[in-house]
Amino acid sequence: MKLFNQQLVIYMRPVILCIDDEESVIITIKKQLKFHLKDEYTIEVAESGEEALELLKELYDKSIDVPLVICDQIMPGLKGDEVLEKVHILLPNTLTILLTGQASVDDLGKAVNKANLYRYMSKPWEEIDLSLTVKEAIKSYYQEKNLKKKHHELENLNEELKRKVETFYKFVPVQFLEILNREKNFEQIELGLYAECHLTVLFADIRSFTNLSENLKPHEVFRFLNAYLAQMGPLIRKHSGFIDKYIGDSIMGLFENPDSAMASGIDMINHLTEYNEGRKRAGYEPIRIGIGINTGDVTLGTIGESHRFETTVIGDVVNVASRIESLNKRYDTCFLISEATYESLKTKEKYHIRFIDRLKVKGKLFLISVYEVFDGDPPKVREGKQATLKMFKNAMRLYQQKAFRQAKVQFEACFNLNPGDSVAQVYIERCRHHLFTSEQWFESE
Repeated sequence: MKLFNQQLVIYMRPVILCIDDEESVIITIKKQLKFHLKDEYTIEVAESGEEALELLKELYDKSIDVPLVICDQIMPGLKGDEVLEKVHILLPNTLTILLTGQASVDDLGKAVNKANLYRYMSKPWEEIDLSLTVKEAIKSYYQEKNLKKKHHELENLNEELKRKVETFYKFVPVQFLEILNREKNFEQIELGLYAECHLTVLFADIRSFTNLSENLKPHEVFRFLNAYLAQMGPLIRKHSGFIDKYIGDSIMGLFENPDSAMASGIDMINHLTEYNEGRKRAGYEPIRIGIGINTGDVTLGTIGESHRFETTVIGDVVNVASRIESLNKRYDTCFLISEATYESLKTKEKYHIRFIDRLKVKGKLFLISVYEVFDGDPPKVREGKQATLKMFKNAMRLYQQKAFRQAKVQFEACFNLNPGDSVAQVYIERCRHHLFTSEQWFESE
């Protein structure tokens, strides 16, 4: 065996192992196989199952192929079917031939079921039969091996393709492709594809981002933005929305259902409170965001030129959603929606909403109504707004009727009961301005 091991190091050819306790059988089978297989394979022999298993372990450790094991059934110690069962455990792909004239049906059954038995041959055998059987077994072994190799390569390719597709979907959301009817054929995406659809558009923007970032180095800005976006992005997907794009510190999300957009926006504001707690513990300033939502018909598609294009959503609905989001700065609020979104909600009663203005936004010829969603306000402020809701509505009615003095009294009552009501404070100042302007006009008369 030691001499054989040295030979393995030199030749490293596949090995066919023959196991029989009769020396004459070993000599005959080895001679016949060498003649028919030439020098393509090393023919090795063992006189017992124990010796064979020891040898196979060495071959396995050296990663030398063993396509076939030929074994006698009746031997001292381990019987042939028992040897082949252990061979199969060590080398599960190796084929086996049981060569004997004394095997029982049970022995053959065990060999077939537990030892990857290729064939049973009786003694004495025909040389040509043995040669053909061995060659076919070897051929079958390598066919199966190549098939498994190709299957493994295919699995790797599929995994690689899956990773590439997942990466692609990080740049182009699958929902976008579904609307364009290209979710299964994204390689067919081309410039100019578009679809008209009814969507709810959400914009979320960090308040005073310029001030926050001016003292940060470029890599710190990226780290800050990615940390923040990692908190907000999942809350859009959680409610069946998808992110159309990031615009600096802004997120533009799209939803088929306006109630889903509402739930997402409320979640974002509530989660920001938890996120800010972590920022405070780390010694950073808390951040505030503004959210604006609008609903309507949009055109979704691809724009750009042949070498560089992207998916986007265009339409008046998008522009108005962006304008509504920016109105949060005017009223010191965090969540505003359009009348179109408000009227599209199926479960208005679930939310805390109040009308706060009817105005003209940049780029629009007509007035639009704007509503505040205060579900995400601090509990005390939210409860105060809910408690003064009727009073606030009456104050708004008076203001719209230009009864500024009476409106001012009502807004002041709201503010006194709830000092966190920034919208009431804005209207108090507006009423004062209108009253002052009116008095100045009368004085000039």
